[in-house]
Amino acid sequence: MYFCRRKGNFMKKVLISASIISMAIFGTACNDKKEDSEKEEKTEKEAVDEKPVDENTESETVEVSKDPHSFSNPYEVGTKHIHLDMTVDFESKTIHGIARLDLIHHDNKGKFVFDAKGLDIADILLDGKEEVEYKIIAQDELLGMGYEIPVKPETKFVEIHYNTTEHSEALQWLDPSQTAGKKHPYLLTQGQAILTRTWVPCQDSPTQRITYSAKVKCDSDLMAVMSASNPVRKNDNGSYDFEMKQSIPCYLLALAVGDLEFAEIGPRTGVYSEPSMLQASHYEFGDMEKMLIAAEHLYGEYKWDRYDVIVLPPSFPYGGMENPRLTFATPTILAGDKSLVSLIAHEMAHSWSGNLVTNATWDDFWLNEGFTVYFENRIMEKVYGKEYADMLLLLSQQDLRAEIEDFKANDNMKDTHLKLELDGRNPEDGLTAIAYDKGAFFLKMLENKVGREKWDEFLKSYFDKHQFQTMTTERFLAYLDKELLSTGDYEVNIDEWVYGAGLPESHVEIKSSKFEEVETAMADFKNGKSATEVAEGSAEWSFQQSLHFVRLIDEDISTQQMAELDKAFKFTNSGNSEVLSAWLVKSIERGYKETDERIINFLMTVGRGKFLRPIYAALKENGRMEEALEIYSKAKKNYHSVSVGWIDDVLLAEE
Repeated sequence: MYFCRRKGNFMKKVLISASIISMAIFGTACNDKKEDSEKEEKTEKEAVDEKPVDENTESETVEVSKDPHSFSNPYEVGTKHIHLDMTVDFESKTIHGIARLDLIHHDNKGKFVFDAKGLDIADILLDGKEEVEYKIIAQDELLGMGYEIPVKPETKFVEIHYNTTEHSEALQWLDPSQTAGKKHPYLLTQGQAILTRTWVPCQDSPTQRITYSAKVKCDSDLMAVMSASNPVRKNDNGSYDFEMKQSIPCYLLALAVGDLEFAEIGPRTGVYSEPSMLQASHYEFGDMEKMLIAAEHLYGEYKWDRYDVIVLPPSFPYGGMENPRLTFATPTILAGDKSLVSLIAHEMAHSWSGNLVTNATWDDFWLNEGFTVYFENRIMEKVYGKEYADMLLLLSQQDLRAEIEDFKANDNMKDTHLKLELDGRNPEDGLTAIAYDKGAFFLKMLENKVGREKWDEFLKSYFDKHQFQTMTTERFLAYLDKELLSTGDYEVNIDEWVYGAGLPESHVEIKSSKFEEVETAMADFKNGKSATEVAEGSAEWSFQQSLHFVRLIDEDISTQQMAELDKAFKFTNSGNSEVLSAWLVKSIERGYKETDERIINFLMTVGRGKFLRPIYAALKENGRMEEALEIYSKAKKNYHSVSVGWIDDVLLAEE
């Protein structure tokens, strides 16, 4: 068992008491090398923080590595609670805010350091009355700025008066024309991975856990909701109060403001959306309470009181974001037949893996996402059956193999390790099938080795023992060895999975008779069977089968055959965004121009990066770069800054 493989200036280890939940060890990325060295030496200490909201966790020594993506110093002076007083001004597209950061002192060195980027800091007060001078100790194009404030041991809180700016990347301000209802503006935030600092000054690292409360003022005809306790209807004055009693990492701070309505689904579940989408959303997510019960049966009590979902405008860059109590979701999952609700199972699973036990740094991202993909699949199996879940796993494996081939083609197999090295890079670089799918198949392999019953007992204990804490890869592997692998004669090569490249041969092979049917159908079509006959035989196919069929389209399929398939299956008019986006990519590759209008419409109205990137890439790679740039120039205003960054990488990388 390999316990520690971290290298470099940011990789020194620090011993901390595990009863901590707000504790974090962060890297200070200053330009002055001497100052960097001094700050690293200062981190090598023991510190004690308050116990988590749930105090059932046992105390033990925990190794936590410093976070290279934050300038803050919570190992010296940390944040235990944030209170926000914010006014949302749609006219100026600005949030006018006061952030009160309640402090917890671990030493008497007299400084508090927080992260901010794209913010206009007006005043900083100690305990709400003593104005202080701050200094900027570090500045970086990616990370923003590190602000250092002198504090005394008796200082209870820091009050920061600020305004967001046009450079606050977490915020997306939508005009009425960009919403479903076309009548009211909309605001949404996206904090993961390091964007919360662009709308809230904070110690912005996953290892800094905080509780929070907020007062949000907005137009009286709009409703504000957050990743906290939420209203279920608008009030007359446009003022809303929020509270999150459970501790969360700062990247899970979230806000949405718009013309919203709420519909209850179950005793603990419900959905928010614009009025025109509410009925469809309520139907699509009708199984949410059933999913929540299934999740609890697998891995223990749901700790966040409620599980609600808000369906956002289509510009949202992700499929979903696991903001506690209120998952943010893309409308691209509204297929009309509940076929894409595995995304809801995924975000729900994050209530355990990610939100309850959180990756310590973004190098440990697989601890969030690999666990969640595995857990998502187990929820889907429990609710919809093993055959359904196996097809989802096979699609994930296809994605993983394709991503590994891309890394191989770019001579970058290092990024196929589960344990990443993102120091000096954007954490978004780790947002690949490696963390998600290779991580899930690693856990699937472990389940196969030790047996499902024993594996489930281990995972349930893992979530329970480490709730409201952060976790490093090395610490998890040590726990895995001590509590599970060392209890039996299991042959497991951890090194090849966590620190090795590609997909190890020890992965579990998933088979599906349903996919075999699809492969037979494609073979029959290539051998002369008409598209109409093939389509007639597909009447009972699941969306996974349809997607698998589209993915099987290769260079042997002519433009004429694409037209025949389109006429028979109506792929260009599919309401399933997964099938549609895959079909549009294949159409570009095969030169099937009948989808061009649909491609333009899709790129102009959808902001989800998972779909945008492959379509723009296909246009570029198939001699349609000028066309791609023209569409992008018109569509860019509809995209969140996260998606803009991704597409810039696709289209403008060479420049």
